[in-house]
Amino acid sequence: MTDLSSVRDIPFATADGGEATLASYGDGVALVVNVASKCGLTPQYEQLEQLQRTYGERGLTVVGFPCNQFFGQEPGSVEEILDYCATTWGVSFPVNDKIKVNGRGTAPLYQALKTTQDANGKAGAVKWNFEKFVITPTGEVHRFRPTTTPDDPQIIAVIEQSLPR
Repeated sequence: MTDLSSVRDIPFATADGGEATLASYGDGVALVVNVASKCGLTPQYEQLEQLQRTYGERGLTVVGFPCNQFFGQEPGSVEEILDYCATTWGVSFPVNDKIKVNGRGTAPLYQALKTTQDANGKAGAVKWNFEKFVITPTGEVHRFRPTTTPDDPQIIAVIEQSLPR
């Protein structure tokens, strides 16, 4: 866990060409995830959407960021990605503009998030698609690697502890 109280105020591009911050989605919990449509982990969309439906009214917002940096597994346009997410997985949570999560041109939000250590004490580069960052209302950031499913008890515990009853 890292304390990044200002991470909620870092701007990013939305799918419609506008600008938002995590604070734009309220003062609850944000679950930030880099997504891809052609990845073996893509079925995690179903679990992400279930979290949004289960905890959305209590203040959780899943926030997706399409990323094509891992073997070109998110090649489409933003419009194609939004259509795929809606028609294939019934996604209702915000999916934003495509970004870079590693290397040159890394989105500022991910520059900040990557300073957070995972459960093994490792910070740094995003390993693959569907790496998850749970940001609490107080700015604490918890990092979960791609193979940790969105419905993993550790993620649920952070969400439950951080939302009002």
